[in-house]
Amino acid sequence: MQKIAVQRGLTPVQEYLTDRGYEVEVVDFDAFSKAQSEEYDAIVLTGMSNNFLGMEDTATDAPVIDATGMTPEEICEQIEQAFL
Repeated sequence: MQKIAVQRGLTPVQEYLTDRGYEVEVVDFDAFSKAQSEEYDAIVLTGMSNNFLGMEDTATDAPVIDATGMTPEEICEQIEQAFL
């Protein structure tokens, strides 16, 4: 089962991914650095935080998905494409 980190506040995304069988863990905006060090298969954030403090390089091999303007279905599709 893939483990997905979802930023707090993205409840519809969290619920949709859980319903699709993913293990979802909610992370706080200020805990993004922790999310990078955990063993996640993907990380879902809003656009305002995916380049937090100008840090474009992430310390994770997991895909980081910008959820801005996307539906839960579109986010799930992005996750599934990343696993191909």
